[in-house]
Formats: sequence, C-alpha cells, structure tokens
Amino acid sequence: MADPHADSHADTHADARGNERWNASVVAFFVAVLGSSLASTALVTILGVLVFDLTDSELSLGLLGLAEFAPAAILVLVTGTLADRLDRRTLAACGILGQAAATAGLGWYVGTDPTSVTPIFGLVLVFGTARAFATPATRALPGDIVTPSVLPWLMVRRSAAWQLASIAGPVVGGVLYAIDVSLPFFAVVAFLVVAAGSMLLVRPLPVSETTIAVVEDSADAIRAEAIFEAGVELSEGAVIAAPPARARLGEAMEGLRFIRRQPVLLGAISLDLFAVLFGGAVALLPAIAEDRLGVGAVGLGWLRAATGIGAGLVTIWLAWKPVTRRVGTKLLTAVAVFGVFTILLGITTSFVVAFVALLVLSGADAISVFIRATLVPLVTPNETRGRVLAVENVFIGASNELGAFESGVAGQILGPAPAIVLGGAATLVVAAGYWKVFPDLRKVDRFPGA
Repeated sequence: MADPHADSHADTHADARGNERWNASVVAFFVAVLGSSLASTALVTILGVLVFDLTDSELSLGLLGLAEFAPAAILVLVTGTLADRLDRRTLAACGILGQAAATAGLGWYVGTDPTSVTPIFGLVLVFGTARAFATPATRALPGDIVTPSVLPWLMVRRSAAWQLASIAGPVVGGVLYAIDVSLPFFAVVAFLVVAAGSMLLVRPLPVSETTIAVVEDSADAIRAEAIFEAGVELSEGAVIAAPPARARLGEAMEGLRFIRRQPVLLGAISLDLFAVLFGGAVALLPAIAEDRLGVGAVGLGWLRAATGIGAGLVTIWLAWKPVTRRVGTKLLTAVAVFGVFTILLGITTSFVVAFVALLVLSGADAISVFIRATLVPLVTPNETRGRVLAVENVFIGASNELGAFESGVAGQILGPAPAIVLGGAATLVVAAGYWKVFPDLRKVDRFPGA
C-alpha cells in the first residue's frame, strides 16, 4: 500500500533542500566569489596589456605568470595547514584584502607613467602571496556550508559565477584601461573589498551535517565502485574528529600523502596540471591580438571574454543537466577537445575563428573544472580538505600561471602561433596518456554520495 504521507514528506524534503541551497551563507559566498573573480579576470587582462606594451616581449608575459604562481608553490605547506587550523572565512577575507592592497599599489605605480616592469612584478608577487592564503580557504568553504548531496548543485553555480566574471571582467578591464590606465586597478580594488566583506557573512554548517554518507545497498554504490576501489574510505554517518596533535611539518605534508594514496584524486588533480601546462594559450593572447589579429586592448578584452562566454554557456547547460554518469570518461574527453581547439587558435589569423576557438576550448575546460571541483571535495575528509585543496591550488596555479611561463618562453623562441599549436598537441598526448595510466579515473561513473 502506498504511504499516504509520502507526498507531504517529499515536499518537506524539497523545501529543506531549497532552504539550504539559497540561504544567507550561500548567497554571501556567491557574492564573494563573483567579486573576487571579477577582480581576478579584469586584473589579468590589464596586466597582460600593460606588460606587453612596456616590453613588447612574450617572455615578459611568461615571467608575469611565474610571478603569479611562485607564492602559491612556495607557501603550499603553510597555506593549506592554516586553512584547516583557522576560521576559513576570516583567512579568506584577510587574503582578499591583501590582494586589494597590492592592486592599489599597482594602480598608483601605473599612474606615474612607468617605464620599468620590475615594480609591477614585485607587486604581483605580493598579490600572489595574499591569494595563496585566500584560495585554499575559499575553495574549502563549499564543503562547509552545504551538505554533500547539495555540493554538486553549489559547485556548478559557483562555476557559473566565475564564468560570468570571466565575461564581464576582461571587457570592463579593457574598456577602463582604454579610458585611463590606472582606472581598472581601482575598480579591481572595489571588487575585492566587496568580496572580503561578503566572505565574513558566510556561516558554516555543523561538521556532522557536512560528512559524506555512503549508500551501501543501492545501484549508485555499485556504479561508484571504481572510486571505492581506488582507496576512498568513507564511513556512513561518521562525525569527523578534530585532527590529533602532530609535528607541524608532518601535518602540512598530510595533503600530499592523502593525494598520493588516492589514484582517482591524484589523476584528477594532476590532469589539470599537465594538460593546461602545455595548452596555456590564453597567456599569449596579448601577443596574438596585436601581432596576428590586429586588435587592441578592447579586442583583447573580448577575446578573453570569449573564454568566459564559452564556459558560461556550458555552465548553464551543466546547471540544467549536470554530469552524473561516465564522469571519468567525460573528464578526459573534455581535455582532448581543449587540446584540439587550442591548435585551431594557434593556426588561425582570423579574429572570428579565434573567438570561436576560445569559446569551444573554454567550454570544454568548464566541464573539466566542474568534474574536478565536485570530485575532489567529495573524496576528501573535512580535516584535511584545506591541505588537499592547497596542494590542488598549486597544481592549478602550475597549470595556469606556470603554464603561462612555459607559453611565454616557447612564444619567445618559436613565436606565439607555433607555441600555441605545439601546446595543443601536447595536451592531446596528455589526455591519451591519462586514459592509459589512470584507469581508475577513467572508470569513475558517478560522484560519491550522489
């Protein structure tokens, strides 16, 4: 006999999920992500234009990426540990305010009609240091403010906020730069101040509500077999205890050890490193825009916005129909598509074709980002999440900023177009290699706890 109260129970659970999804903490988190993302995407656009205008050197664009990456790599053992020891909201807000201070310094220096890029690189190092502390704490927060069943919903919308910023930020930065070179820097400061204030309004859930429970007797558990065979140990209804006292270095290294023990986690995190490390074509866009496509700062802003538009459209699709099956296969396929259209970007001399290539490769990257950003927190215990995400942040930084350095060096030696084509081809090799080397990742069907 059917349960007469089933419908009312379903409605109650649906209302509870709706309240959890759009509560004040989630809204504040979205505002913080949007503000910091607008700042980041606008700043990277105008810094690329500024440095290339001052030096006319692809290598300088690569060194700019290296300056952005170095602090996260050097401080990884410190930042991850602090994200697990301290209040993540406060740590993130302080880091964001540090970025605002460095950006204000950049705005002041640019207003003095500079001729040297050395002070710019120095202030970028300060910015990168502040970001190194803010990023692990910010990326660990989604797992603190919603339950595991709602986390995929939150991650795809967080990605949407980022993609919206990826569209608006470069355009705003490019237009303001065309008006006055120092103006976009102070707009970035305003975005960061709003983000820091919003971050302080986030309120985490009790730890027991963010613990992942495994459904042992369902078809979903069978489909998640590849994850569990990879060594992910999740206990049903367990409350995560406070970490025991240990040597600080050993504690800091726990994130690295945990990743090494989990083949799925190691494959997912390192895939982004090696794929985008070689396919970092976006770093060379200032050179491509000026030398091959014949467009200025505004045109460059639209090219960078194309990455946000493509990823944003895919994110909207993911919000409506998220990836739920054959997760590993779709991750590797998305990386391969990224490589193919990176090659097209390097070949073309047409602004329209370049714009379309950026749309598609960024859309493929959005799928990869969604899968990895959802998978990593779900397979990481709360007490090590900050350290694991700090390590992942270094891998992401290596793929983006260190990839920018690699692209800058290759562009200086080979020229921008051959460097981009070679990078796209290397990305295809990486995708094929991971298909063979990480079978556990390829076999992942569903997210754990889904």
